[in-house]
Amino acid sequence: MPEKNPESGRNMIRWGIIGCGNVCEVKGGPAFAKAKDSALVAVMRRKRELARDYAKRHNVPRWYDDAEKLIDDPDVDAVCIATPPGSHKAYALRVAQAGKPCWVEKPMARSFRECHEMIEAFRAKSIPLFVAYYRRRLPRFLKAKELIESGRLGTVTGVTYRMTRLHRPEAGKEWRLQPVESGGGLLLDVGSHTLDILDFLLGRFVEYSGSASNFSDNVVEDAVSIQFRTERGVIGSAQWNFAGSWREDLITFDGTQARLEMSTFGNEPLKLVKGDKVETFDHPNPPHVQQPLIQSAVDQLMGRGECPSTGESAARTSRVMDAALSAYYGGRDDDFWNRPDTWARGKWLVLPLSRKRLER
Repeated sequence: MPEKNPESGRNMIRWGIIGCGNVCEVKGGPAFAKAKDSALVAVMRRKRELARDYAKRHNVPRWYDDAEKLIDDPDVDAVCIATPPGSHKAYALRVAQAGKPCWVEKPMARSFRECHEMIEAFRAKSIPLFVAYYRRRLPRFLKAKELIESGRLGTVTGVTYRMTRLHRPEAGKEWRLQPVESGGGLLLDVGSHTLDILDFLLGRFVEYSGSASNFSDNVVEDAVSIQFRTERGVIGSAQWNFAGSWREDLITFDGTQARLEMSTFGNEPLKLVKGDKVETFDHPNPPHVQQPLIQSAVDQLMGRGECPSTGESAARTSRVMDAALSAYYGGRDDDFWNRPDTWARGKWLVLPLSRKRLER
């Protein structure tokens, strides 16, 4: 047996995953097994046959259909929660109670209020809480950070982002569009990535506001606009349209000397534009995109580094999203997904055009 790390007292970090679904197939599950000084030793899914199948295909020693048993497994050092956000808080509080570090899929929870409860629970136990905003350690975004901080753009004076996706009228059956599971529409699942990476690249948002609307047959918001200023003084705006007729995904950083263009979800080279000159930087994603960030979490638990995506940083993104969605949902400081008037306040009273659907 290798000698224990003198700071952590561990030989390696043994992980258990609650919710071994699609995200864990390529992004997360293999990464926990492949990271240095890390091992995936247990998985859980409510359907026994699916848990057993995942464990068999990925050579995981144990599987469960009960989250409590995985959390209490003495051979599990740290727990990954990879379920829909509706169950993040409940599972995280249970992991904190067990005194184990936790990795939570993004978005961290359904609202900032839930994020705050999670942070307080882990703070009380003095144990780490990580959140899977994995772009903070992907080569593309680290290169963008280097270009910005080295002064290649000059002084960054503004940033804009626009995402448009095709209208999906049959998408209402997805958990991502059911607030009791997701906390809202696709802004939380998809838009949160961009907001988090802007926080990482330009500093935390110190001023922000926004609005949301609905143009499809889903009850959740599908058009969102946010305006903000970061702690570095950068003014910015971001727009998402999930009921559009074409596709777009573009972040533009404007500086006094050059412009940087990149996407949130693509894998294409970054473009640095200065007059007629265009310089590109190709930094493709690794096979398992969560592995670099997972490695940073393992390193922190082993006493030799720090993970850049924590409960505190992730909660900042949830707070910004809450500000943009608050009016649409009639407030987000309670369990708004259970309020009888949520959909009236969130859709039919805010968006008169939707009344026609209701009156049919």
